[in-house]
Amino acid sequence: MLAELREGDATGEIAEIYAEIRRLWAVPYVSSLQRHLATRSGWLPWTWAALGPAFTSGAAQAAAWRAAEGLVVPRLAPISRDALRVWGVDDAGERAVRSVCASFVRVSPVNLVLSGLLRRLLEGERPPGTGRRTAGWAPPSPVGRLPALVDPAALPPAQQAVLASLGTTVDGQPFVPGLYRMLASWPAFLAHVATELHPRLTDAATLAAGEKLLAAVDAEIPPVFAALPSLPTAPPTPPEGEFAAVRAALDTYRKTSPEMVVFGRMIGDALPSPMPERGAPIR
Repeated sequence: MLAELREGDATGEIAEIYAEIRRLWAVPYVSSLQRHLATRSGWLPWTWAALGPAFTSGAAQAAAWRAAEGLVVPRLAPISRDALRVWGVDDAGERAVRSVCASFVRVSPVNLVLSGLLRRLLEGERPPGTGRRTAGWAPPSPVGRLPALVDPAALPPAQQAVLASLGTTVDGQPFVPGLYRMLASWPAFLAHVATELHPRLTDAATLAAGEKLLAAVDAEIPPVFAALPSLPTAPPTPPEGEFAAVRAALDTYRKTSPEMVVFGRMIGDALPSPMPERGAPIR
């Protein structure tokens, strides 16, 4: 799999940045984009020092969620609650699947903004320095409890193959997006999802939805970048010789992040209507 620093292994400054990302993205995990940058010496601290103000102010998140608002996605065949139970998804699992989908719909547009801002830095652009560091923005409430990311290497061969069918490569290494690694907690359900989604990976309507999201995010990047303060003098810029590899990773996330929004929406929309919370009145 693509190199990444797991959240449980992070210490010191990296652990602090991870905690800020979880809080500001309003999800209980750090995405693979940041986990990968953390494996490259100095990259995550430099990225966060340069771009963090756009996220602590909430400007980046507001731009990301504005770009994704109202996105129309293709529809999958509805999934019955009985089918979920046959696939091993019980009541708690159903709530968790719903939260998984909602979390990637929330976090992936924000990662697209982060990668778009970082790409500008790698291309030699610099913020004009007219922006000011602001604080006080309150993130939304976190989504519900989520399952852990499944390690593909720990799965039986057939489950590995199903998971790999939804993956891609980054810098020559296999990469499976987190949406699928979480849904792999329910192997039979993931097998259904993979069967439904695989033809959609190259479907015109699905690709068009992803392109529309990318265009909307790209339109939001310039004002967010322009509002950043000047680059701090520390930590130092990472070696330029690593720029190409990081850009290649960003290219892959530019493909998979829209996919997470589109497919997260499609899977979530196909689920049965949420059951009322225990003790809540049935309307």
